[in-house]
Amino acid sequence: MSGLWCQVLALLFILLLSPAGALAQVRIKDIADVEGMRENQLVGYGLVVGLNGTGDKLRSAVFTRQSLIGVLERLGVNTRDQERQLDTRNVAAVMVTANLPAFARTGSRIDIAVSALGDATNLTGGMLLVTPLLAADGEVYAVAQGPIVTGAVSARGAAGSVTRGVPTAGRIANGATVEREVAYSFASGDRLRLSLRNPDLTTARRIAAVINRTVGGTPATATDPRTVSLSLAGRDSIAFLAQIEQLRVEPDQVARVVIEEASGTIVMGANVRLSTVAIAQGNLTIRITETPQVVQPNALAGGQTAVVPRTNVEVDDQAERRLGILRGAVTLEDLVRGLNGLGVGPRDMITILQTIKAAGALQAELEVR
Repeated sequence: MSGLWCQVLALLFILLLSPAGALAQVRIKDIADVEGMRENQLVGYGLVVGLNGTGDKLRSAVFTRQSLIGVLERLGVNTRDQERQLDTRNVAAVMVTANLPAFARTGSRIDIAVSALGDATNLTGGMLLVTPLLAADGEVYAVAQGPIVTGAVSARGAAGSVTRGVPTAGRIANGATVEREVAYSFASGDRLRLSLRNPDLTTARRIAAVINRTVGGTPATATDPRTVSLSLAGRDSIAFLAQIEQLRVEPDQVARVVIEEASGTIVMGANVRLSTVAIAQGNLTIRITETPQVVQPNALAGGQTAVVPRTNVEVDDQAERRLGILRGAVTLEDLVRGLNGLGVGPRDMITILQTIKAAGALQAELEVR
């Protein structure tokens, strides 16, 4: 335990001695991509076999039945004349999706995702048959096949069932083989362009400045908030990119408050500021409690048992909550401390932030999802 505490104290000591600017700097490769180096989406339609009675119902899933007949015919088995007698529950139609990485070469393997298309209830233990994967141009770029892993648990009894995860969707690690490459060459021109993942003019200018300062001259130019243009000027493109992607820059960010209303999550950026505003928050709560009382007569009184209603009404107007003032130009820490000081929870904070924005006192972009 003493050794662990020594490591923790040493880490805290290093963090305290580190300059704040160094902690905020990130590598260029973590905030920008080379334009043209991207993934391509692939999709395909296939069949999963070997299910333990949890596949599609062939009588209702017409596409599954027709696909099964077509597969059997290609393998030399004619079942079209006996189509009405096909009644297996061990087959399911699925959609197969994958991302083809940049510079994926023929013969390399990629991961795929498999999702049920019909009324199958569980794909666990199934085997995906050979499935061509097509890109937006209609060409086949990979072929998928393999056993499916869902990571879900599903059990059913006579009077109940339990399910953990999604048993109708799974993945196959290295489940597809690349058959066609996407052509891309660094040496096709004398310029490259970096594309920022979060467009910002200040960040683009900082990236261009640090590249020019390190390499010398002006090979980098910020052309817009998303793009930094690089002039190769006879340089080796691979070596040039390997050199500049390790350079560090401090990215700027827009003052933004993101609210996930469904889950009650609030995320605020460091540059969020607030003009002077007064806030009062409270709700009127009326609670009605019914406690009926049973009245039992004496044994010789000759009366009848009766139920007498008893109603208790409580009104809480939360009068103890006072008007609070948040001063102008407060930092993110002051804003959070002020809202917590008002005694409000995340749900109430969402309403307060929306109201402050409507009043024009929130100097930030408010995004509600």
